Amino acid sequence: MLDRLQELHDEAMKKVAEAEDLNDLKEVRVAYLGKKGPITEVMKGMGKLSAEERPKVGQKANEVRESVKSYIEEKEKAFEEAAMLEKLKKESIDVTLPGRPVSKGSRHPLTSVVETIEDVFIGMGFNVAEGPEVETDYYNFESLNLPKHHPARDMQDTFFITSDLLLRTQTSPVQTRTMEKHEGQGPVKIVCPGKVYRRDEDDATHSHQFMQIEGLVVDEGIRMSDLKGIFATFVKQYFGEERDIRLRPSFFPFTEPSAELDISCAMCGGKGCRTCKQTGWIEVLGAGMVHPNVLKMGGFDPDQYSGFAFGMGVERFAMLKYGIDDIRHFYTNDKRFLNQFTRV
Repeated sequence: MLDRLQELHDEAMKKVAEAEDLNDLKEVRVAYLGKKGPITEVMKGMGKLSAEERPKVGQKANEVRESVKSYIEEKEKAFEEAAMLEKLKKESIDVTLPGRPVSKGSRHPLTSVVETIEDVFIGMGFNVAEGPEVETDYYNFESLNLPKHHPARDMQDTFFITSDLLLRTQTSPVQTRTMEKHEGQGPVKIVCPGKVYRRDEDDATHSHQFMQIEGLVVDEGIRMSDLKGIFATFVKQYFGEERDIRLRPSFFPFTEPSAELDISCAMCGGKGCRTCKQTGWIEVLGAGMVHPNVLKMGGFDPDQYSGFAFGMGVERFAMLKYGIDDIRHFYTNDKRFLNQFTRV
């Protein structure tokens, strides 16, 4: 058996030396070192040897296996290094070539509009508050004077996750959550920016996902005139000193009385044109005095406290300020559109 092992060793080493690539080496490895290889077969017959011969044959078999294995690994390494050198020759890099320019990003126009609006209200003493986009039915509807089966819920087609969980249709739930944190003690003065979701058909002026900024002020002695004063300051700072405002009666379940805020048309200066439908005014947001039921649900005594709330669409404000005619431009990631706002 010792002679047979030496023959297998010499034969295997010759095969390794003659191998021309990694596939040839793999075949040699399987043929001589595999479970069905001749070296393994020799070792299986060791049980028939005498006690004196068995250790010598076992030692020789291990030496042969290790010798062949080491030679195969050495040859594999040589083939791999040669292949890498050949690859580097073919893929040589000309370091003298100029680099490719990297385009810089910028703030999205909606982000810029949100930050601008926040800055205006922060300058008037407001704080910025945020809340979850996945809301409960209670905070999104019931706490805002919209009990179950209230017909006004039809105004806001809702994405329900379960019978109680939904994607918020407005940022108003943040107002209730903030009032609860104050535990019935004023003042409260916040704006709440964030994404909201409604089952709208996407077109030039509607989207199933959009952004809102809502505001809330609660304190003793708050009146409708305070709301009008806030709007007058905000509109002139955001749209320009030449813009006028007016309030029109409206209806919202969570405010009473309620109003729509109109601003004078920038295109015609209030004289009437296609943009303002010949009225001289453009509607921008809804507002009103906080309904007593909403104050109660937030933990405030409506006999002691009063307040006003308002809500605006960020996309609408961006479209009005920059003359954008299609809301879908904000969400298509078209660089031709976004590059126009690199300095916004």
